[in-house]
Amino acid sequence: MLTMISFVVTLGILIAVHEYGHYRVAVACGIKVLKFSIGFGKPLYTWRLKNKSTEFSIGMLPLGGYVKMLDEREAPVDPAERHLAFNTQPLKSRAAVVAAGPAANLLLAVLLYAIVNWSGLQEPKAVLASPLAGSVAERAGLRGHETVEQAAFEGDELQAVRSFEDLRWRLTQGALDGRDLMLVMGEGSANPGQTVRLALSTLGAAEADAQLFRKIGILGPWTRPVIGEVMVGGAAEKAGLRAGDEVLRVGETAIVDGQQLREVIRTSARPADAANLPLASQNWQVNRDGETLALQVTPQLKQLNGTPTPRIDAYVGAPPELVTVRYGFFDGLWQGAVRTWQVSMLTLRMMGKMITGEASLKNLSGPLTIADYAGKSASLGWSTYLVFLALISVSLGVLNLLPLPVLDGGHLMYYLWEAITGRGVSDAWMDRLQRGGVAILLGMMCVALFNDVTRLLG
Repeated sequence: MLTMISFVVTLGILIAVHEYGHYRVAVACGIKVLKFSIGFGKPLYTWRLKNKSTEFSIGMLPLGGYVKMLDEREAPVDPAERHLAFNTQPLKSRAAVVAAGPAANLLLAVLLYAIVNWSGLQEPKAVLASPLAGSVAERAGLRGHETVEQAAFEGDELQAVRSFEDLRWRLTQGALDGRDLMLVMGEGSANPGQTVRLALSTLGAAEADAQLFRKIGILGPWTRPVIGEVMVGGAAEKAGLRAGDEVLRVGETAIVDGQQLREVIRTSARPADAANLPLASQNWQVNRDGETLALQVTPQLKQLNGTPTPRIDAYVGAPPELVTVRYGFFDGLWQGAVRTWQVSMLTLRMMGKMITGEASLKNLSGPLTIADYAGKSASLGWSTYLVFLALISVSLGVLNLLPLPVLDGGHLMYYLWEAITGRGVSDAWMDRLQRGGVAILLGMMCVALFNDVTRLLG
């Protein structure tokens, strides 16, 4: 129920803001707006504002919306009102009306990010877990439990790292842009003040997925190697593990943090000559209330995104240390604008790489994934939900600016042609381009829906 409510609220807000952008600028340009609708299909509720000619309505299908303006291309217009029609407006006014929808979504994202920045968000502290073997982080000399105080791309000015999520965002940007990242260690590290260079430029990354972060070697913040909730009937319960047990060793490996323990479990292997037998048992040493115990733990293979993966059916790792990230009014607003710009550029780069084949089309997401994440983010608190809403608002704004004929960006493309040539696109070409745009958009929707179903079933 929470997922459905969050999904409807998300779509309602994003669509209303997008269409209001078109409506508000149309009215400001002196264009008569006949109808403002959130959703399609049979109206569930209709109303008019006092002394306004516009009919407002909420449609049955909340998967879009529209602003219907007076336009001679759609219906005959009274000569007395011809100056109020959209098609009779100067080019700059028509372009402003079309661009206002995506712009409204981007401005909403800035505001949402700013609200979160002003109110503060609890995020994991930028303390690094043990890096994966052979990763960029390990080759750079990181060993785990370092606190990152500052970071900068090579050649840029150092900036404070406020949280692990802040660091993760910089890692993503650096990997996709092919730029090395300099990290400066702070208090709590083995060598405070030490500078470490992560050679992200060597990765040749095309997309930000789980495999990218495994190559970087920084998967999460440092946590104590403590067992959390234990599932009934799982491998952990069968081995005698209990919530609160601190793992000291697995076999000959000394365990120093939760990330390392998860990786040791994940890389469990069957005996080399017995591929059909269960996974081999592991000798675990745990600290339980000051007493050291020896337990035999046998991980079980579980399907994870379609891949058999060793698991013990227990939460591994204590919750990370949290910090409150909060900004002042102007800093919060500026950081909101910066994050909106960064996410927009990242979205465009990913779209470009999908078009050129450098990135997989599996990165496209549709309504089912949005609904799933809407519910999950709402369950984690309003701040997390607002960050999710801002991300989707940026995506909607950027998507609508793409030069596809059926989108706002396509209409802006027509107006650019008109500005260059002095004449509009002919009706024949308009019809061809519209058909092509619809075909491309339908293809994208089909791929996104297929990806949604694959993720949910996987």
